[in-house]
Amino acid sequence: MARNAKGGLGRGLSSLIGGYEAAAEERVEETAATGVERAAASVSEGAPRVSDEVAVERILPNPDQPRRQFDPEELQELSASIARDGLLQPILVRESGDGYEIIAGERRWQASRLAGLEKVPVCIKNADDDKVLELAMIENLQRSDLNPMEEAYGYKRMMESGNKTQAEVAAAVSKGRSTIANALRMLDLPEDAQQLLFEEKITAGHARAILSIPSDEGKRKLTEKLREEKLSVREAEALARLIAGKEAASQKPPKPPASPLYKKAAKSLGDAFHTKVRIRSANGKNKIEIEFKDEEDLQRIFDMMSNPE
Repeated sequence: MARNAKGGLGRGLSSLIGGYEAAAEERVEETAATGVERAAASVSEGAPRVSDEVAVERILPNPDQPRRQFDPEELQELSASIARDGLLQPILVRESGDGYEIIAGERRWQASRLAGLEKVPVCIKNADDDKVLELAMIENLQRSDLNPMEEAYGYKRMMESGNKTQAEVAAAVSKGRSTIANALRMLDLPEDAQQLLFEEKITAGHARAILSIPSDEGKRKLTEKLREEKLSVREAEALARLIAGKEAASQKPPKPPASPLYKKAAKSLGDAFHTKVRIRSANGKNKIEIEFKDEEDLQRIFDMMSNPE
């Protein structure tokens, strides 16, 4: 991912570094887009066809685009690269009314608009809504562009719109089924925690720590703590165990009061043996505890029990 140069670098060097990183990132994006086009070519609707350049304004974003946020600074850097060298990779689209809807390449389309391009090359693909969502997911996953919440909602939409199982979604995006299941768990987070994860203020590791707490109230407590303090994942996990432990302890049923007969018998035996006697119940079993100081005292009690008269 492109980053702004910081520190004591002069503006000229910073500009060169920014331009290089933007161009490198566009090449990464082109590689991902090519993979998406290969995937698109393998489906029954037929291989995509390359068209001449079309007007930027005739291209519309995909309403089901899994990625919901684009870094403004990174868009500016990519835009500068496109303004200088042009858009090197066509945008994958499908026909929609009098225009085209993006299947893959929305970021390049946005950067092209910022660069002032009037036309861009497109690759036209016949695809239904389910396939468009699938290809958009593949592109973003190949480029590691989705944050955990975007990924989770993308998988959920694939399952709902295409009536797919987790295994089918996993096969479509070349992931393990457990990976899909773990990603979907993020949808069980409290709403505030989902927002923190979406904004990348916490990581997936922090999110898993929240999910490890059984109660909704406990989850909210840890979420609030993470909002207020910058904790490491290990610290969040330790705090989650503490919260869960306290909740488990508080849920234990209170011990029933001791039977009056137990108290009366313990006092009578204590008076008879001239020592402290306890009568207890634990785990469904009852027991009598007779206290003694040493072997001599034990012998004394034993003699009294053996010869009560």
